[in-house]
Amino acid sequence: MKEDSDLVKAIIKNDRMAFQIFFRRYYEALVLYVNTFTNDVMQSEDIAQKSFIKFWKKRKKLKIDGHAKSLLFKMAYNIFIDEYRKNKKQGSIYIEELVLESLEDKIGEDDHLEKRLEKLKAIIETLPEKCKEILLLNKMDGLKYREIAIKLNISIKTVEAQMRIAFQKIREGFKDNPLILFVLFKKLNWRLIG
Repeated sequence: MKEDSDLVKAIIKNDRMAFQIFFRRYYEALVLYVNTFTNDVMQSEDIAQKSFIKFWKKRKKLKIDGHAKSLLFKMAYNIFIDEYRKNKKQGSIYIEELVLESLEDKIGEDDHLEKRLEKLKAIIETLPEKCKEILLLNKMDGLKYREIAIKLNISIKTVEAQMRIAFQKIREGFKDNPLILFVLFKKLNWRLIG
């Protein structure tokens, strides 16, 4: 297993495979850390993804001193603080547009985006019915876990468990490029609405 310092050296040299290893190593821990502030798993996942994107964008300025994990977690905390302040001032729709714009700039126009959207739809269709319903209520209708629980007359724990199942299956389907998921959900959302 590569040390963080070796991964950072490779990331500085634009090694996407090293970045994916770094992403897989710290993604879950970062989501849990951010969730201590947000108390919202989906928002925590979004902030974690933004943190990795920021880390990648700033890769040329990284120092190889073994503090990459600390830097990543600090970025996540700062993103949370920024979003909290902006949400109070401007509303969450504007924030989502900025995030999407940033991710699309990073990922670029992907020739395979249509295929990936179809793959995402196919994975969602294979989910158990209740699991699919909960996922779509959250990602497409924008309902929070508490709202879903009330609407479906189930516990918040059940909603969380079903969302974990859904995202586990979706992540398995996109393990080659986990960063594309946020953009795919946004584009899928627009397609279903539009």
